[in-house]
Amino acid sequence: MSRMRKWFHDDRPAIWGELSREIGARYTDGTWRKAARIQVDHGEWTVTLDTYVIVVSNVPIAFTRFRAPFRAERALRMQLSRTNFFTPVAKFFGMQDFEIGDATFDAAFVIKSNDASAVREFFADAPLRAAILRETSLHMSVEDDEGWFGSKFPPHADELRFVISGHEKDPERLKRLFDLFADALDRLWQIGAANPRAPGVEL
Repeated sequence: MSRMRKWFHDDRPAIWGELSREIGARYTDGTWRKAARIQVDHGEWTVTLDTYVIVVSNVPIAFTRFRAPFRAERALRMQLSRTNFFTPVAKFFGMQDFEIGDATFDAAFVIKSNDASAVREFFADAPLRAAILRETSLHMSVEDDEGWFGSKFPPHADELRFVISGHEKDPERLKRLFDLFADALDRLWQIGAANPRAPGVEL
């Protein structure tokens, strides 16, 4: 394949299709309205993997995301992202950052939430923290819906969301992220933030 064809060739459909067969998931080709997606059930929850692109100063920037609506038991809002060059500046101007008592983890991430006790309980799981530390570009959040340009959820439903940079095509990393996402959902249930019943919301 020439260099030009490599630049414009998208082999995700073949890779994602094979991955779906391996993990017992459902693969759907993309359309003009929706990107290609993988959906896999974890108990009564459905985890959806897809991609999206935003344009900044005429430059397209790609992201891969994992999402799952769930029936919320408490109004938990949480955002976790890697620290970067601007983090000290943001803290100076008042951005709230919860620490969980793990020096390595606290140095690596900024955590914002409306519930400090729930955040500390969520991240008290050491294997979960270790798995999150392994992912260099992960942004994790608990949201009340899909945001300004997405679906609005009923009051009882929230969404767990992972976002990573780029159009991820590495099957091993995707499987690892599916496992991590399932563990995070389970942890939300363990701390009383998520109900294991189906949320009645489809993406």
